[in-house]
Amino acid sequence: MTLDWTVFTPGGALAGGLLIGGAAALLVLLGGRIAGISGILGGLLRRTPGERGWRLAFVAGLAVSPWLYAAFAAPLRPRIDAGWGLLLLAGLLVGVGTRYGAGCTSGHGVCGLSRLSWRSAVATALFMAAGFATVFVARHLF
Repeated sequence: MTLDWTVFTPGGALAGGLLIGGAAALLVLLGGRIAGISGILGGLLRRTPGERGWRLAFVAGLAVSPWLYAAFAAPLRPRIDAGWGLLLLAGLLVGVGTRYGAGCTSGHGVCGLSRLSWRSAVATALFMAAGFATVFVARHLF
């Protein structure tokens, strides 16, 4: 394995991590809510009174932020080596996994680990192991 030094950006990664962690901390400290994307999105579907506004704002921020980034910096050009069918299947499997795992990577990995949740530590370890195994199988066995 080699490191592509032309795309290695530890400063940007650190800044992004600080922003994500800071936003998650503010949400829990000021609003008493966990910044788990699947829970926030699922809460929109339940239509709980008084919950819709902040959830819509959170999801809108996720949708608008790439456009804001592109307005001030060179847009990223991701390369996805999969067709629409595989992407839809992957999205469906992620959705099923978040239901079985009682949360997503942001809820468990960012928020749960920071609260020293044992359940989140196990879930995050399993997310990571599944990701490593998937990449290994896709890149080296197929």
